[in-house]
Amino acid sequence: MVQTVRALTTARELGDHGVGWAALRLHRAVARHNGERIKEGMEAWVKSPYVVNARVHFDKNSVYMGSSPRFDMYGNEFGMGKALAVLSGYGNKFDGKVTTYPGREGGGSIDLEVCLLPEHMAAFESDEEFLTIFNE
Repeated sequence: MVQTVRALTTARELGDHGVGWAALRLHRAVARHNGERIKEGMEAWVKSPYVVNARVHFDKNSVYMGSSPRFDMYGNEFGMGKALAVLSGYGNKFDGKVTTYPGREGGGSIDLEVCLLPEHMAAFESDEEFLTIFNE
């Protein structure tokens, strides 16, 4: 079962308010997606089933977050030692897709798998403000 949760904004609003503000908007959208809304979505799907293609839900300026911190991806051990990284594979990948996992280090850390077109990744990697966040 796949359901989407959205928090919409403009580039101007995001620039004016910052990432923390955007995170709070996303948090509120997820918090409103409660059991009742999930059940409504399931009942609607049973009445009119369809196959989800994530690309159709988002325009080219969207960021799509997937996965869940509840999935202990590094907890799986197949006799070769703890995984160095978790990658989700090729399916449903497109520019702007971000997949989250509980971090390899534990303790509340989060790993991100970010899919961007090469030109967008280059811009992201050279963003001074973004880089300072991770160098602090």
